Amino acid sequence: MKTRFSILLPVIVLSLVAAASQSFAAAKEAARVETATDVMEKIMGIPEKAIPPALLSNAHGIAIVPGVIKVGFILGGQYGTGVLVVRDKNGGWSNPVFVKLMSGSVGWQIGAESTDFVLVFKTPKSVEGIMKGKFTFGADASIAAGPVGRRGKAETDVELKAEIYSYSRSRGLFAGISLEGSSMQIDHDADAAFYGKKDVLPREIVEGAGIETPPAAARLKNALGKHAPAGGK
Repeated sequence: MKTRFSILLPVIVLSLVAAASQSFAAAKEAARVETATDVMEKIMGIPEKAIPPALLSNAHGIAIVPGVIKVGFILGGQYGTGVLVVRDKNGGWSNPVFVKLMSGSVGWQIGAESTDFVLVFKTPKSVEGIMKGKFTFGADASIAAGPVGRRGKAETDVELKAEIYSYSRSRGLFAGISLEGSSMQIDHDADAAFYGKKDVLPREIVEGAGIETPPAAARLKNALGKHAPAGGK
C-alpha cells in the first residue's frame, strides 16, 4: 500500500499543479478581456472625443489591445496583447479571439508608458486576414488614423476609404493614429487558456461551435452591443 501511494503521490501533485496553472492562466486572460471592456467604455464615454457611432455600427470587427508597452530603446517598437471580436450574422458580436499586436514607431506615442489601441475593421476581408494567421497592416489591408467625435461623423459617411481605422489612448489622450507596417496575429495559447479547450481554433470561437461564453466575454459583448449595434440601431 505504501509503495502504491508513493507511486501515485507524484501523479496527484502534478495533476493539482496543472489544474492550478490552468486556472491561473484562465483568470489572467479573463482580466485581459475585462480591461479591454473598460477601455472601450472609457473611450465611448465622451461622445465628442469618441469613435463615431456610424463607423462602429458598420464595423465587421473590432480589436482592443490595452496596455501596449514600448519595447526596444532605439527602434521604439511596441508589443501588446488584446482581443478581436467579429460581427455575427445576426448583427451581434462574437466571443473574443485573443490577438498579439506588434508595431514599430508610432510618432508622438514614443515614450508613453502604456498605450491602448482600438482598431475598427470595415470589411470582412480584413477580419479574415487576421483569422488566417499573421496580418500586416498596410500590406494586407489599407489602414488609416480614424476620425474622432462629432467631427468625424460626416467623414465616416463619405470620405473614409481605408479598410481599417486605428486609434490610440495614452494618459487620457485619445486620437486616431496610423499603425501602417504593424502586424497582428492570433494568440492561440491565450485562446486555449480562456476557453479551457486545447487547440481551439479562432473560427470555432467566432462561430460559437461548442464554445461557452465566459462572464468576462459576456460583459464585453454587451458593451459592444451598446456602443456598436448593427446599422446604428
